[in-house]
Amino acid sequence: MSYLESLRVFVRVVELGSITAGGRDMRLSPAASSARIRDLENRYGARLLNRTTRTLTTTEIGQVLYDNARRVLAALDEAEAAVAAVSGTPQGIVRAAAPLVVGRRLVAPLVPRFTADNPEVQVRLRLTDRAVNIVEEGIDVAFYLGQPEDSTLIRRKIDDCPRVLVAAPDYLARHGTPLLPEDLKRHNCLLLRFPRSPEYYWVLEGPAGPIKLMVAGRFDTDNGAVLTDWALDGAGVANRPRYEVAADIAAGRLVELLPETPPTAAEFGILTPHRELQDPKLRRFIDFAARALKGAVTGAPPRAAEQRGTPVTPPPPPES
Repeated sequence: MSYLESLRVFVRVVELGSITAGGRDMRLSPAASSARIRDLENRYGARLLNRTTRTLTTTEIGQVLYDNARRVLAALDEAEAAVAAVSGTPQGIVRAAAPLVVGRRLVAPLVPRFTADNPEVQVRLRLTDRAVNIVEEGIDVAFYLGQPEDSTLIRRKIDDCPRVLVAAPDYLARHGTPLLPEDLKRHNCLLLRFPRSPEYYWVLEGPAGPIKLMVAGRFDTDNGAVLTDWALDGAGVANRPRYEVAADIAAGRLVELLPETPPTAAEFGILTPHRELQDPKLRRFIDFAARALKGAVTGAPPRAAEQRGTPVTPPPPPES
């Protein structure tokens, strides 16, 4: 088992390009991760990785081991999935990813409930607003809010997520209220961006069809929650999921703008890699999450007990 675990660490180190990142993904310290790599190098009597202060690449032997180890580990995972399907007891690790706010407020509360019913399953949840490469990063389940581009992935839609343009009353008092979509070009728009992002635009729902607006702002971030915080601080206009800012609108902390031409709704759903034999634990987790999260992002008025910044536990799934 130690040898197999060392192979898994080696594969993740190569995929993530870092001993630290690979070890962290496997819940190991950098020292323990390095020790696993050394064990493999001692076993084969050859260096597997070329390391500098900035880059990590495989040696020729390391690349051969990586290519074959991936196939061996994939076959092993498939065999374990087949056994679990026959035994009826899901077991193992589910690696999940979700956008920051959706993950913290909606997905994270599901994890203890799911594992309570499936004690042999571990869920490792990664929260990030950047687009993840499911295959390269070893993600089993990725929650998304938007429009996925990779058509090779299995896609399960949960709901449409209405979006809304908002700004603080203080910002509008200082800069005026936009009355037409074109007015947004004269405002400081708060932007969600990532390295190498394409040209930035917002799409609004117009009476004659979509309105594509090239918007600009003095600052941007790769964290959606920061956009909401900036809007609340009076920094500019934000384009946010309605469910996230519904309580702030109801309390008067934010004002909804251009309600006749709102931003196009985002699709909320789950992505998984294509597999000939999908693991029972993944099927069960996906079915559980899809049932529990149905209606969670539709923009319904917030419950009276909900307070900004407090994770909201989704309603329990319906009785089957």
